[in-house]
Amino acid sequence: MTSSKTLFAVTLAGALGAIVASSVSGAMISTNPSKDNTLYQYNPSEGDLSNGAGFHFFAGENAVGEIRRAVLAFDIAGNIPPGSTITGVSLSLNMSMTNSDTARTIELHKVLADWGEGTSHAGGGEGGGAPATPGDATWRHRFYDTIFWTTQGGDFSATVSASQSVGPLGQYTWSSTQMVADVQSWLDNPASNFGWLVLGDETTSTTAKRFDTRESASPPVLTIVYTEPTQSPTPTATATPTVTATATSTPTPTATATPTGRRSPTPRPRPTSPPRSSP
Repeated sequence: MTSSKTLFAVTLAGALGAIVASSVSGAMISTNPSKDNTLYQYNPSEGDLSNGAGFHFFAGENAVGEIRRAVLAFDIAGNIPPGSTITGVSLSLNMSMTNSDTARTIELHKVLADWGEGTSHAGGGEGGGAPATPGDATWRHRFYDTIFWTTQGGDFSATVSASQSVGPLGQYTWSSTQMVADVQSWLDNPASNFGWLVLGDETTSTTAKRFDTRESASPPVLTIVYTEPTQSPTPTATATPTVTATATSTPTPTATATPTGRRSPTPRPRPTSPPRSSP
């Protein structure tokens, strides 16, 4: 019998092979969630339930007709250089418990608002949840017990980011061009990164599938292929030509004419009158 780890390796290798084929020269990272949780459908007799520190999250409808939805998020901006181009995305989840091996479609949808992961930890198989603790996401709350979802059950996009048919126990992988777009948007605008909601088959009871969380021994793995931004070469400054000064000829000074002195007339001698005789 093939072990869970072997099946995971084969599944992941196939998914990564498809991703890498589209971007052989790209860099690749694999990361676990920064947070995950389960939204347990609200029942007034049970109160607000959560499983922030638990080992499992759920998607689908349980045997008594109560809906479970999972949320998980990854630190994209902290792992990918800003300005990079995302070329491939693959999410691997380990499905560790189911009431039926019947295949059910499990979808990923972008969450549209931030949510929390508290210290709640459900007992047993964790399908029943545990009383929510401060900061937990619940069916009604984004952060228990002060901030609510706009719509109970979580605020998420109607667009399906990816879907996968999940049957018996084992590893399952989600990958699509829409997931690439989601991750690219989270890289470009980290403030919009609220992760995905895992939506199971909610059309009938006994469809819930249990997956392992980041606290478990088989955590979710998000694999991203990307190309780093190309550094634009710094242009070499063109030397400014040195202007050679053109010698300006010094004008030859025009000689100033020295005025010629006018000859002074030689005074004529005045005639001397003869002395007059006395009478």
